[in-house]
Amino acid sequence: MNFLKRNILTLFVTCLVSTIIQAQILDKSWEKITQIEEGSWFASQEAKDIAENVLLYQKNIGGWEKNIQMHKPLSDTEKKNLLALKDTPKGCTTDNGATYNEILFLSKIYRQVPDERYKKAFLAGLNYILEAQYENGGWPQFYPLKKGYYTHITYNDDSMVHILNVLKEIKNKTDYFSIKPSEENIERVKTAFNKGIDCIIKTQYKQNGVLTSWCAQHDENTLLPAKARAYELPSLSGKESAKIVLLLMDIENPSKEIITAINSAYNWFEKVKITGLKEERVYNEAGKVIDKKMVPDADAPPLWARFMNLDDNTPFFCDRDGIKKATLAEIGEERRNGYAWYTNQPKEVLKKYPKWKEKYDNALSEKKK
Repeated sequence: MNFLKRNILTLFVTCLVSTIIQAQILDKSWEKITQIEEGSWFASQEAKDIAENVLLYQKNIGGWEKNIQMHKPLSDTEKKNLLALKDTPKGCTTDNGATYNEILFLSKIYRQVPDERYKKAFLAGLNYILEAQYENGGWPQFYPLKKGYYTHITYNDDSMVHILNVLKEIKNKTDYFSIKPSEENIERVKTAFNKGIDCIIKTQYKQNGVLTSWCAQHDENTLLPAKARAYELPSLSGKESAKIVLLLMDIENPSKEIITAINSAYNWFEKVKITGLKEERVYNEAGKVIDKKMVPDADAPPLWARFMNLDDNTPFFCDRDGIKKATLAEIGEERRNGYAWYTNQPKEVLKKYPKWKEKYDNALSEKKK
């Protein structure tokens, strides 16, 4: 009897723990799921169920749509509808972490569960990325191309940086990804990576003859800063530029052009940083931001504006009417509270730069000889 009771208790506890873990997983965003540390969870039935969804959502072209919570359970009808849409490439993108997050998840689960379907989907996603690249080295926001600003070379929300980080790990043959492409594809990846870096170098904006940073998107033909949504005007970006520089700083044996690009961007970050100001947020009972305001604070760490004028680096803010305003307080509640107008991401560049500079200062001197 005691043996039976122990078994029942063990089963109960196991089911309870499983229910709690499942609730915790469902409460996360898809991006957070993909960032779970590699290990035993990726061998769980729960992870395998999510992988089935990832496979279903992937289009035959190899890409995925954005803003989909891949880990949410699907009904039979939803699964049937997804199968019917497999041949429809519309909506495939690398924006908002799409395709990048799915590739990352597939790699993590394949290391624990070597299902050939995961490998095939991963490689199809990689091929999608390679096919989407422009000849000039940039990537559009959507592929197949979607009319409008979506055709611009897209640094916004680190889209192109995510792509290049994938290619970097593959070309360097690291163990970051558990799935290894063929040598032929690795050569394609090397070419694509080099073209992508070349595009970054060519799109760095010159202000009165001095290299500065990048816009969130650049025209795919002229390579100049370009407009996206009404409140996303051509500008210099304090946010997207940070991840671009961090990517460049990870390149071993950089060319003199890459070294110059990093030094120039670092100088610009130092020049445009905002001190003595911090953002205050007011939340409602549901945890939603209902007000943002900037207040003086002598001890506040540096901030950078999301958008700065191309000619003089002055921060600006916009409502959906596209009219520039000088301060966050001047725009309406909807855009003021619903968009990230300031960032602290360049602090990572400033933190990493001294060690990087010490390593490559002599290298640049040698390259100039």
